[in-house]
Amino acid sequence: MRVDELAPAPGSAHRAKRKGRGTGGKGGKTAGRGTKGQQSRGRGKVARGFEGGQMPLKQRVPKLKGFNNPFRVEYYAVNLDSLQELGMNEVNPQILMDKGVAHKGTLVKVLGRGELSVAVKVSAHAVSKSAEKAILAAGGSVTILPLPHKIRPPANGNQFTNR
Repeated sequence: MRVDELAPAPGSAHRAKRKGRGTGGKGGKTAGRGTKGQQSRGRGKVARGFEGGQMPLKQRVPKLKGFNNPFRVEYYAVNLDSLQELGMNEVNPQILMDKGVAHKGTLVKVLGRGELSVAVKVSAHAVSKSAEKAILAAGGSVTILPLPHKIRPPANGNQFTNR
C-alpha cells in the first residue's frame, strides 16, 4: 500500500452539512442554532474578560496608587554594635560581606545604634551623622565610597534633562 492509496473506511466520512441555505431543506432559517439568544447571533462569542454584563474582574479589583521612584537608592543598614562585635580595626563592604553582616552587591550604610569602644577605619557608601560622630570619637576614621554609576542620580537632581 502506498500513501496515495490511503482513504477513510467506507461510510465513515460524511459531507459537511450546508447550513443557512434557505428554508427549502434541513438547516435553513435558524441553521440549527435555536431561536433567540447570544449563541444564535453572529459568532456567538463575547469579548475576552466579558462576564455577561456583570462588572468584570479587571474593573472590580482596586487599582494601585502611588509611584515607584526610579532614583531611589537603597542601603543595607549596619549598626555600630555590629561593628563592635566584629572586633576589627578596618571595615569595608567586602569585609562585611565575607563576615555575613551585609549581602553581596548591596550598598552599605553605617547607622548609629550601639556603642563603639575601639578605633575602626570605616569605608561605606553612606554613614549617618550619629555614627560618624561615634566613630570619630572612638579614634577611627570614615571614608565615603562613591555610588556605582548605574544607581547614581543625575547631578542636577532633576530626572529630566534638556528641558
